[in-house]
Amino acid sequence: MVSNVLKGLGLALTLSVMAGCNSGGSAAKVAAEDADGQPIVVDTPVKPGAIEVQAFQGGYGIDAYKQAATEYKESHPGTKVKVDGSPRIWEQLRPRFIGGTPPDLAFPGWGMDHWALAEEGQLRDLTADLKTKSNEGDRTWGESFDANILKLGQLDGKQYVLPYYVMLYGWWYDPGVFAKNGWTPPKTYAELLTLCEKIKAKGIAPITFQGKYPYYMIDGMLLPWAMSLGGEQAIKDAQSLKPGAWKAPAFLKAAEMIDELRKKGYLQNGAVAMTHTESQAEFVNGRAAMIPCGTWLDSEMKKVMPATAKMEFFMPPVVTDGQGDPSALLIGVEPWMIPADAKNPLGAIDLFKYMTSKKVAKRFVEEKGTLMAITGIDDAKIPEVLKVPAKAMADSKVKYAVQYRQWYPAFDKELQNSLTALISGELTPAAFCDRVEAAAEKTRNDDSIKKHSL
Repeated sequence: MVSNVLKGLGLALTLSVMAGCNSGGSAAKVAAEDADGQPIVVDTPVKPGAIEVQAFQGGYGIDAYKQAATEYKESHPGTKVKVDGSPRIWEQLRPRFIGGTPPDLAFPGWGMDHWALAEEGQLRDLTADLKTKSNEGDRTWGESFDANILKLGQLDGKQYVLPYYVMLYGWWYDPGVFAKNGWTPPKTYAELLTLCEKIKAKGIAPITFQGKYPYYMIDGMLLPWAMSLGGEQAIKDAQSLKPGAWKAPAFLKAAEMIDELRKKGYLQNGAVAMTHTESQAEFVNGRAAMIPCGTWLDSEMKKVMPATAKMEFFMPPVVTDGQGDPSALLIGVEPWMIPADAKNPLGAIDLFKYMTSKKVAKRFVEEKGTLMAITGIDDAKIPEVLKVPAKAMADSKVKYAVQYRQWYPAFDKELQNSLTALISGELTPAAFCDRVEAAAEKTRNDDSIKKHSL
């Protein structure tokens, strides 16, 4: 289950790296400005010093970070490493940021509003640092990242947070069940309707969903369909709370599509009251044929999956005559950052350069079964269940992320409540859009809330 970017993934770790002699790492130094007033960035050696890292541990454990720290230590004689644990790391970090004593490298997890930190001047602007050499030295550090994903960490054109592993949002089906019945995953909404009727005739629920957590439906249906209908600008306008955006034709039609699935009986009965694991159990046990979810689904359900069950990813069905790019992909990123008050920011940069090196990123993919925002690791041996998502990510021309959820939490709550009412038949699509737009207007008019624009 995911919240903001990723929900409910367990513990957190506190990783302290005491760095001694450095073996040639570097970070950014602005030597001067060019004729256009742009900074001239040069690599400067990182001096020995202490590096403290605080990192939220999600579903991928703490061992990968510990291993990277150990390897970094070995290439920096005299380095000492200490690892501590904490279940809610953001609660420990908040007073440290306020008190001016943050760690050098932070991975606060979903409980920390990193955009608020950036707006308050609490985060280092990494724009210049990304122009320095990568850990391998064969490219700039910025070129180590997928450019579209990296851009999601910018605020007003400046880079404040950096991506690491990436989650993709889409739909899932059991290829064995589909093959047995002669079904193929739908590529368009029209194909989805035809397929759902066939599935329903077999006595199987065509689609189940995580009803108690309606953001799954927002990320799996509403936003992808609004993107397909209205293109990238429709999503940007909505997230930026542009007047009228949430009741624009793209969102109204997307709501009508969800409502049509409900009216035709294609959404599983009772799913609106199900948790994420309950609905996902319906899927893996064959009582529902499809489910919208992120790429963490397999790791979350593998312990309870029947031996004969399988799952495979497919992109949300698109609208045939829509304005959006059919390859558009909704992604989730848990960002890393360097506090402005870090005692050793250059050491932290050098350590994270190693963590984002091809070698470490490739190993993370192979051992943790997730995709990375790091380029140049196409030869990584990814799990079978990630091969289709990996291709979707490689083929995608448009990558976007849910930003409003952290920017405007009260608005997000009202959007989720409205979606539940739509799925329950309590709101018409038009009434749904009116209710969400009213919540957007309330947020726009609240001067106490910092506004953002994409």
